[in-house]
Amino acid sequence: MKPRITMVTLGVDDLERAVRFYRDGLGLETPGIVGTAFEHDAVAIVKPARGTFWGGYAGYFQDPDQHLWEVAWNPQLLPAD
Repeated sequence: MKPRITMVTLGVDDLERAVRFYRDGLGLETPGIVGTAFEHDAVAIVKPARGTFWGGYAGYFQDPDQHLWEVAWNPQLLPAD
């Protein structure tokens, strides 16, 4: 499966902590953000990804600012290649 996200814009309370979490912890690219190397926060898995009634998968994790993220995959929404 190919990742299909092009861009995500986030509002955060603490930029340095957010960079540690998203770039260093989750491995996401952070173009345009210049940071220093930090020890990253652990990802808090709230609900591991599981099959859903609609045929895809969904789960939740919590970021350092206590926001819940839903991560989902829906096979019905795949773009044409």
